Amino acid sequence: MTKIRAAITGVQGYVPDYVLNNEELSTMVETSDEWIMQRIGIRERRILREEGKATSDLGARAVKGLLKKTNTDPKDIDLIICATITADMHFPSTANLIAHKAGLVNSWGFDLSAACSGFVFGLESATNFIESGRYKKVILVGADMMSAITDYSDRTTCPLFGDGASAVLLEPTTEEFGVMDHIFGVDGSGAKHLYMKAGGSLRPSSHETIDNKEHFVYQEGQAVFKVAVQKMADVSVEIMDRNNMKSEDIAWFVPHQANMRIIEAVARRMGLEKEKVMINIERFGNTTAATIPLCLWEWEPKLKKGDNIVLSAFGGGFTWGSIYLKWAYDGS
Repeated sequence: MTKIRAAITGVQGYVPDYVLNNEELSTMVETSDEWIMQRIGIRERRILREEGKATSDLGARAVKGLLKKTNTDPKDIDLIICATITADMHFPSTANLIAHKAGLVNSWGFDLSAACSGFVFGLESATNFIESGRYKKVILVGADMMSAITDYSDRTTCPLFGDGASAVLLEPTTEEFGVMDHIFGVDGSGAKHLYMKAGGSLRPSSHETIDNKEHFVYQEGQAVFKVAVQKMADVSVEIMDRNNMKSEDIAWFVPHQANMRIIEAVARRMGLEKEKVMINIERFGNTTAATIPLCLWEWEPKLKKGDNIVLSAFGGGFTWGSIYLKWAYDGS
């Protein structure tokens, strides 16, 4: 029996127009361009400032662009998955709102929450729907409006995050392209190092939680850095070994854009030169679930059919994972 694989057949990104650079950020909190660049590698990030707009608006812009670019009828989309930790609201899901705004009238959908690993987790989820044979066109969105949960008086976290979205279209193929393999992991004991304390059922919103600034991202940088390097490198090397790939066999490495030092450390462990690593952290910062697909969107013109691509991410909670992807079309 011929195996059905899930291939990415299009990618489109969207970032807001407003640029928050390090110079402006230094007027809001005690920091500097030199401090941020040395420790993180981010020079600027995009911020959604339009009144009444949220994560679904970022995602809808990416999806509309994707449909136009791939000449796809919105009515033909079977399923939409949105990877996000900044949903517009607890319910309905952001995927439902994006479907409505983008005209996906025949689609059902749901949100997936895995922090910065959201896109890779979502990609494997979408792949399984395609491989079942019942779904022909699935859209996966990675979208986060991190400015909504960032404390701009906290110098340890506010330089890190930006807003953005990117969407990919997945379709079935019987050729040896698409999602080939994955390795994922989670460890809930790491939650105390990177999380948002309030707003859920454990600690519902109250005057106390608001006064204590418990609705913002909390991160213990050193603890997260150490585990992120280890886990991202481990799964990336393991997926290379499992698929008999050496560094020269990999066309592109697409790491989650959290910290330049993490990216460089993982690439070294994989034996990859910098020219093979997609990096846009300097201009967009950490857009959480959107970082990896935003890289694919920017590098799309350079991608060639058959390229071996390794995706790797690490997120709060902790979550981590790597995907081996064989690119299905010439981006140019």
